[in-house]
Amino acid sequence: MSPERAAIAEGVPTNIGVIGWVRLIARTLLLLLALLVCVPLHYLYRTLAYGSPFPMLFLRWGARICGARVKTEGTALRRDVVFLSNHVSWLDILAQAGASGTAFVAKAELEKAPVVGWLASLNRTVYVKREARNNVAAQINAVREAMADNWSVTIFPEGTTTDGQSLLPFKTSLLKMLEPPPPGVMVQPVVIDYGPVAEEIGWIGDESGVNNFKRILSRKGSFPVTIHYLEPFDPAENGNRKEISAKARAEIEEKLGECLGKPLRDYGLDVKPVRYTPKQQPDDPPT
Repeated sequence: MSPERAAIAEGVPTNIGVIGWVRLIARTLLLLLALLVCVPLHYLYRTLAYGSPFPMLFLRWGARICGARVKTEGTALRRDVVFLSNHVSWLDILAQAGASGTAFVAKAELEKAPVVGWLASLNRTVYVKREARNNVAAQINAVREAMADNWSVTIFPEGTTTDGQSLLPFKTSLLKMLEPPPPGVMVQPVVIDYGPVAEEIGWIGDESGVNNFKRILSRKGSFPVTIHYLEPFDPAENGNRKEISAKARAEIEEKLGECLGKPLRDYGLDVKPVRYTPKQQPDDPPT
């Protein structure tokens, strides 16, 4: 990691310069224009039918406006699937929802974020409170309802974003929804690869969301994002959620290493524990 990138991870604001501000303003205006087109059409569509395509279209266009040139490899299942994916940036949501129409599981703080929370809600995001240890059943039910509504849901089991060069241990708590799995539901591992710009794009450390947004929208040119949809598997054939998590993580790690052309490295920053579950009972093995 370069000294400049390390400083950003420590929370030092980025000086984007005059040209950077021009790019930032231009892209922000384009995002607002896409929003002004898609939102009225979304609500109009909802008066006539269900399953509006406009959130997916907005997110697809939004990713492109931000500079992402998204392509997919492999076949994404269209329904009755839980995608388990590595996590690098907020752009992951635009890229993956734009490609597949998936809903997401996100931390509750996102729901309160201006504009972003509203947009996430349009895409049937499921919000979870990490500190709500006694409300796990309701959160699991919410994920299942989102699956029934959106046909697919994406979980980022690392619980946070990384630098695109690493893979954190998976948190298995929300995979309780797969114990037992709903009938016919499959699990599909997903790798999102930003190529050589992964470390630059990654939202890590103490960098603020505002600074990350400014950095991404002010950068010159575009960048590739490849979403790899790996072979889906039946969670009913893979025991409990820990075994499901281990299988998905091993496949994601292998594919990400293949994309990077080198072994993954240890994540260089401290990550606060992420907990969704009630206090473990003596007969409940640790996650």
